[in-house]
Amino acid sequence: MGGDRIPRPRSIEVVDYDPSWPAAFEAIRAGLEGLLAGLVLEIHHIGSTAVPGLCAKPKIDVDIVLHSAAAVPEAIERMQATGDYLYHGNRYQDGMWAFTTGRGSRGQRLYLCAPDTQTHLHRLLFRDHLRRHPEAAAAYAALKRKLATETWDDWDHYTGGKGPFVAEIVRRATLERGDLGPMTRGSDVRL
Repeated sequence: MGGDRIPRPRSIEVVDYDPSWPAAFEAIRAGLEGLLAGLVLEIHHIGSTAVPGLCAKPKIDVDIVLHSAAAVPEAIERMQATGDYLYHGNRYQDGMWAFTTGRGSRGQRLYLCAPDTQTHLHRLLFRDHLRRHPEAAAAYAALKRKLATETWDDWDHYTGGKGPFVAEIVRRATLERGDLGPMTRGSDVRL
């Protein structure tokens, strides 16, 4: 009895691509457009669930671009008032105010930001590069599966292990686009 332990479920779960993810995003977008009416400029499906064929945590990532930084407090207030979203604040001081639903790898992760927020722009570059380059998406999938098997619930290890790969893809995408602005270092990219 002393050695018998019930294994706890893995909290970092990477699953095969689910073709229902785009429709799930569209439903989330419709709800957010109603909830944040008058504040929203654009709503983007980001992260691995936004790349067809890519394995992912079954959590839909969404960037909500507001008309301006001045709209952030009202948007936060509206989202908190629903009681549906857990508010995480601007954890990395990068202009991205985070909310989640669900637990662990499942649910939604939503970010509020102003137009031209660097983290948001990096996310779009990363997503679009993986959509255009299946070999990069396959390498990212292999890395994510490897990291997920190395830990049960060490999110810092999982996320940190992806950092150098993500930074390199953002660098490549920036060069491919022809933008010769400041280059991105690994510690500057958070997806």
